[in-house]
Amino acid sequence: MTIGIIANTTKINVLEVVSRLANLLKQNGFNYYLSDSLLTQRGQLPFKINKSLFINDEKVCTKSDIIISIGGDGTMLATAYKAQFYDKPVLGLNFGKLGFLAEVNINQMEEFIEEIKNGNYRIEERMVITGECSNYKVETLYAINDIVIDKGGWPKMIELTIFVGGEYVTTFAADGLIIATPTGSTGYSISTGGPIVSPKCDVITLSPISPHSLTVRPIVLPSSEEIIIRADSQHKELQVNCDGQRVFSFPPPLELRINKSKRSFKLVQTSLTNYFEILRKKLLWGIDLRKNSLDKEETI
Repeated sequence: MTIGIIANTTKINVLEVVSRLANLLKQNGFNYYLSDSLLTQRGQLPFKINKSLFINDEKVCTKSDIIISIGGDGTMLATAYKAQFYDKPVLGLNFGKLGFLAEVNINQMEEFIEEIKNGNYRIEERMVITGECSNYKVETLYAINDIVIDKGGWPKMIELTIFVGGEYVTTFAADGLIIATPTGSTGYSISTGGPIVSPKCDVITLSPISPHSLTVRPIVLPSSEEIIIRADSQHKELQVNCDGQRVFSFPPPLELRINKSKRSFKLVQTSLTNYFEILRKKLLWGIDLRKNSLDKEETI
């Protein structure tokens, strides 16, 4: 099996983590390639690696059976965006803060390598959504987490109109709108009051950003129907961003057609953790903090 390694080169000590991972892969009989972005890092890797193993990210995706993303969730999303074009699964090694998608911690390297070596892992397919701008010639937008329409640098709200399956839904004023996949439901969407959606659900969530109405609430829609968002503003441009990474600006009015992609993002999952455990540990979902406080008080 061949493993590809893509890492966030802005992280302090990332070279040490990459070197340790490469060494463990070699010891366990894996072939591997590394993103050539690591060659631009200042300093030297703690042990020598043949320069021919450093290739561009496109080749990492084509030559690897599994891609390991080293960094936080942002790095994971960037890696996933590239990997989904090549139908390659990604495993996230968390070297960031939260690590919701990049769920394996760096202190678990030996464990997850052993899991992969013994075939004790599964590949879960996660939804990818696409966006097409009807009135502008622009490349298709892809997102693993979410596509966000927002007011950009304009201080006032924008007007948003929604159609689902050809039927008019509503028009409202807000700072923007988050169109999220189940994977993205625990990202930006949750901070605006959007629901937590199991990644096994085949739905898309719309979460308004600061709507100027108490009656406008998030809505969960079937992914089988096309969603059309029409956005207008008095400002010279509207912003659309994908996964908080790829940002596009358009002069209003904008019509964005959202659909479920024919391709999925493949996520490698080991037995080291599971979705609901991550919810409890990293988002503290369902945890009664009052009980913990009372327990501490009783021990004082």
